[in-house]
Amino acid sequence: MIDEVVDARAVRIDGAAAWEVLHDAMKITVAKGKQLSHFHPRKDAKNEILKQVMGPSGNLRAPTLRVGDEFVVGFHPDFYTQWLQGK
Repeated sequence: MIDEVVDARAVRIDGAAAWEVLHDAMKITVAKGKQLSHFHPRKDAKNEILKQVMGPSGNLRAPTLRVGDEFVVGFHPDFYTQWLQGK
């Protein structure tokens, strides 16, 4: 069930706002092309996470999905299929 949808073209989420949302996550997976990176905000550096999740416009990259206490930033269809089947 989708609780909330935010249109990234209408609502800008800058670095400070992105960190406010992401800092309590148990895990953040960032997809860039076929590459996947995994971060744990309680262990990994804030600057490194923000460097990966922010787009060139200074906005949180789209799509960004939150399921429970995990986030996926970026698009990777094979990972989405595998990740969502485990939820």
